[in-house]
Amino acid sequence: MTDLPSWGVASDSPTAEHYRTFGALEARGSSATYEEWALGVADDAEVLALLGELPREKRQANLVFAAARVAGVPVAPWPLARAEVIARWPAIRRTAMTRATQTNEAARCAVLLPQLSDIPGPLALLEVGASAGLCLHPDRYAYRYTDAAGTVTVLDPQGGSGVRIDCAIADAATPMHLPEVVWRAGIDLHPLDPADPDTLAWLDALIWPEHEDRRERLRAAAAVAAADPVQIRAGDLNDLIADAAASAPAGATLVVFHTAVLAYLTPEDRARFRRTMADTDAVWLSNEGVGVFPEFDRVAPPEERHRFILARDGEPVALTHPHGRSYRAL
Repeated sequence: MTDLPSWGVASDSPTAEHYRTFGALEARGSSATYEEWALGVADDAEVLALLGELPREKRQANLVFAAARVAGVPVAPWPLARAEVIARWPAIRRTAMTRATQTNEAARCAVLLPQLSDIPGPLALLEVGASAGLCLHPDRYAYRYTDAAGTVTVLDPQGGSGVRIDCAIADAATPMHLPEVVWRAGIDLHPLDPADPDTLAWLDALIWPEHEDRRERLRAAAAVAAADPVQIRAGDLNDLIADAAASAPAGATLVVFHTAVLAYLTPEDRARFRRTMADTDAVWLSNEGVGVFPEFDRVAPPEERHRFILARDGEPVALTHPHGRSYRAL
């Protein structure tokens, strides 16, 4: 006797395992819709076969689910959503093939700020995998940190901000000031324009269904970025990083940072980037998921394997929430 629905067959394929892990670890407790969808896909032979039409790098849950919503699949229980996924698959496939998971969550600045505020300024910021550049404005957002004792610390930029970010912080000193940023630039394979309505529609689709606070923050942060456009160079980060870093002004501390980017590189390209960073004078902040740098994985206990590992100059310093909601120093 099986508990699987009539269309399901258990699968141990890499795609099925990706969706099973996404549902059980990443979405659980954060998006009931995506948890149900991902676990449904993991045991759905017909949908897995459709996903098999995509290149492996295009089968990731975030991308496929966002493409499904763009195609008109409703936020509904999996049996209803499943029927729409199958019916609308050609449109979903087209979107998945032409788009990428360029999630541009401004709240990730909250988990970078404890490090940024500790670096002697003024700062020159260079983000690799910058998307629309929303994380290049950490000095223009307002923050509310809550520590383990319940003490709340609020940081506001001069003149205020329409973007407020909440973050729980533990085992670390709460940042007490915003950084002075005198230069900012980015690199991305496909830079996005924060002033473009189609860009905002896609970034909105990448936000998980229940996360209305993130949806509101996206619009506010996009307005900040659109008002002060940043040069984001189009191309491979390994090809452009040296020249981009050399463009930073003298007299400023260069900080190269990235979040949820290196997972999309081959191990060889990650190693190349790591060597480049070791050879520069920049401060390097890496905020990536478990497995990107396997030697870091020991710092994430089993119950926190869904967290990101923030490293400074190649040394892990904190476990962070993928969407910037928490920071726990190591």
